[in-house]
Amino acid sequence: MTETTSGSARGSKANGAPKKGAVKGTPGKAAKGLRVERIHTTPGVHPYDEVTWTRRDVVMTNWRDGSVNFEQHGVEFPDSWSVNAVNIVTSKYFRGAVGTPQREWSLKQLIDRVVKTYRAAGEKEGYFATGEDAEVFEQELAHALLHQIFSFNSPVWFNVGTAQPQQVSACFILSVDDSMESILDWYKEEGMIFKGGSGAGLNLSRIRSSKELLSSGGNASGPVSFMRGADASAGTIKSGGATRRAAKMVVLDVDHPDVEAFIDTKVTEEEKIRALRDAGFDMDLGGDDITSVQYQNANNSVRVTDEFMNAVGAGEKFGLRSRMTGEVIEEVDAKGLFRKMAEAAWACADPGIQYDDTINRWHTSPETGRITASNPCSEYMHLDNSSCNLASLNLMKFLDDDGEGNQRFDATRFAKVVELVITAMDISICFADFPTQKIGETTRAYRQLGIGYANLGALLMATGHAYDSDGGRALAGAITSLMTGTSYKRSAELADIVGAYDGYARNADAHKRVMKQHADANTAAVRIDDLDSPVWAAATEAWQDVLRLGEKNGFRNAQASVLAPTGTIGLMMDCDTTGVEPDLALVKFKKLVGGGSMQIVNNTVPQALRRLGYQPEQVEAIVAHIADHGNVIDAPGLKAEHYEVFDCAMGERAISPMGHVRMMAAAQPFLSGAISKTVNLPESASVEDIEEVYLEGWRLGTKALAVYRDNCKVGQPLSAKKADEKAKAETAPVAAEPQKVVEYRPTRRRLPKGRPGITTSFTVGGAEGYMTANSYPDDGLGEVFLKMSKQGSTLAGMMDAFSIAVSVGLQYGVPLETYVSKFTNMRFEPAGLTDDQDVRMAQSIVDYIFRRLALDFLPFETRSALGIHSASERQRHLETGSYEPEGGYEEEPDLESLQQSAPRQVTSAPSAAAPAPKADGAEAKPADAGRTVHNSTELAEIQLGLNADAPLCFSCGTKMRRAGSCYVCEGCGSTSGCS
Repeated sequence: MTETTSGSARGSKANGAPKKGAVKGTPGKAAKGLRVERIHTTPGVHPYDEVTWTRRDVVMTNWRDGSVNFEQHGVEFPDSWSVNAVNIVTSKYFRGAVGTPQREWSLKQLIDRVVKTYRAAGEKEGYFATGEDAEVFEQELAHALLHQIFSFNSPVWFNVGTAQPQQVSACFILSVDDSMESILDWYKEEGMIFKGGSGAGLNLSRIRSSKELLSSGGNASGPVSFMRGADASAGTIKSGGATRRAAKMVVLDVDHPDVEAFIDTKVTEEEKIRALRDAGFDMDLGGDDITSVQYQNANNSVRVTDEFMNAVGAGEKFGLRSRMTGEVIEEVDAKGLFRKMAEAAWACADPGIQYDDTINRWHTSPETGRITASNPCSEYMHLDNSSCNLASLNLMKFLDDDGEGNQRFDATRFAKVVELVITAMDISICFADFPTQKIGETTRAYRQLGIGYANLGALLMATGHAYDSDGGRALAGAITSLMTGTSYKRSAELADIVGAYDGYARNADAHKRVMKQHADANTAAVRIDDLDSPVWAAATEAWQDVLRLGEKNGFRNAQASVLAPTGTIGLMMDCDTTGVEPDLALVKFKKLVGGGSMQIVNNTVPQALRRLGYQPEQVEAIVAHIADHGNVIDAPGLKAEHYEVFDCAMGERAISPMGHVRMMAAAQPFLSGAISKTVNLPESASVEDIEEVYLEGWRLGTKALAVYRDNCKVGQPLSAKKADEKAKAETAPVAAEPQKVVEYRPTRRRLPKGRPGITTSFTVGGAEGYMTANSYPDDGLGEVFLKMSKQGSTLAGMMDAFSIAVSVGLQYGVPLETYVSKFTNMRFEPAGLTDDQDVRMAQSIVDYIFRRLALDFLPFETRSALGIHSASERQRHLETGSYEPEGGYEEEPDLESLQQSAPRQVTSAPSAAAPAPKADGAEAKPADAGRTVHNSTELAEIQLGLNADAPLCFSCGTKMRRAGSCYVCEGCGSTSGCS
């Protein structure tokens, strides 16, 4: 490789385009080290001096109760960084106690802490030819991080350069053998990994089944029973000292005699959750009562073989084998077992599926051992007792756009950044600490890396490609191939300088065979257009170098690439989309500097329209339509054949499930590991649909799949169902008409002197009280009076004040459903059992009061959307699967029916006030009552008239969004996974 001069222009500092005259370096042994080239930096100018720095205050609150979760003033960041990125980096990654001199306060300190540690380790281990090369390495790494071109995974930011153990890996795979000592070691090792905030996966198939005998003659417990202990441990340990649950993966081979019991574990527990919820217990994710349910802290996957999948297709029998002898001890119908997996996934999203033979066909180190398991998010797959550190590149930083619709993906600069990042990732293994000795030994011997990318969905849209299209898949495949080919090329160059990985000699033939498989897949790939063809050409050149240099030098790393969820680090890089995912929606929620927020149309939409040939005035009109409607349907001037370019993960034009599978298949042949991604299916999807997804995933060569059918789990926010349909029907005609700005001022409508009412006596957790609810003769609830404790006591006074506040609000037109949505599930003492058969458990007095009011005064569809049902309705659901009686509910409950159905009395009460009459067509919709938007997921829900099946963040209470097979909070950066 000879020295040359790059002639590409630097462009804007924000997008990190290269400088003129950047000198390329020459990897090799000239001075027993790498010659590091400049990509973005200028000699004599530090990257920090090329940006404008600003001071900001970071104050993060829990929107549910207004409490401050985190606060730090005067932090220093580039002015180009978003509020979200600043908040997340400050709260998650700055080290030192807040308020002390040791606390980090500038992004410069954070980046210096990491890159200087990498440089020092690289110099110590002989990676660089000269001190000047080490200097260039440090500055280029700092520039790429400063400009959000890539990011290391979270453990690097947590630990590197600190006094604590420098753990750099987020993904771990453990092992367990058929002995009590090994099982107890499993519990301990998993607990230590959870304590550090990471996740782990393992395969339990070595443990003998419950259908086999112990050496003492008794029956074995089986792996499913030992899963209970591990699940309880995971549920007890607060991962990383936070409130989120641990992330773990449990795998069982399809030929294990206990595989049917394994498949049933989550299904049985999901039925238990529904029964307990209907009995009044708090079974939401993170609820007080969910801990009584087992197997909820792990993702489960069945490891299937080609033999099994062929038996499914042929309708043949399949043998379940003894763990001790390998003999077939039972035969089952393969198609029936496969159907049982799909039925379980349909019911509760578990188990997922992993394709064992496909995984091991691409295994670079088979002489050391088979790949039997994965990390919790399923992207890291390699040897037992190993780990992988991750880093992801922001693909949008490599898209060059001249503003006139002419675009290209800068393959040359992308490859150079990949070389830089892979070098840094390998250096980290030299100084890293590991949670167990076995993991440390394996990782140092095989040096597994996991480079990946984020923002693929945004890149495809910006370049005018539909996510589910041949062109989109070709571009994704080309980029993935170039990334992995360049990574292995640099790995071979590093092997020449600092040596191949310790396990390479015994696995050399297999490793080179897998490299040729990648190269052959690259050669066979179809080129589609002017964007992907140059990238394929660069990838082809990279793979030729891999084969040539690998034959000569071997390889430094047994694994190079994966596609991880990129949850928190995706937010750190201000990415619109995570990992390999498509865009969530066309309209986003954006926080503003200095407070406040606004909704904006994705910046990628105008780029896509320009790429498709639309004129500026057409682009402006289409963007305005999207801002008003949240979609492109009937946008002025937009051609119908271009609608698919703007298809997203949610909404009326959501990408089909098979579109997700095909995208995974396009990238998989060019990855060392696998892909973290869940295939979402609509609630109406059938078991056959899930079977087809699993079959197609195997046929197309993916390594693993997980599915999620909307609303299949109880531990998620409820979908509005019929309320959503009603909301769509109400908004559809309005959307077609010009919007008018009308200002409404509430007026108070008082109740008549004599009005009907209901007095209810109740007991909550042993505390007794009375509630009187008075109504308008023809218009619902108008006032509430509460009597608790003795007159003159603090509690009685607070109840009186609370009653007046609620009553005045009702009389000014605040819908009852707004109060119900705000005050149900509020927790404080007294709480516990009640004497009301319809509300058996209450988390507080106000929780009981508003559940009772909802049952008495709200129509069935409204309160059902809020998850509130009577005892008879819950019983009907258990018997028929539906809460509604035949014919459904047509009207709101009237006062006469309430008198007849409950031992309560109609009363007269002192005069109070009344709600304002609603203007025609201005009635509040139950689904949107009191709805406040806190992030892009919630904005998409309102825009698209649906509810995303995602948990609420344990830290700040906002709705999370899916990132791969995990979830990430846009508000504070918390994740439900291991990265």
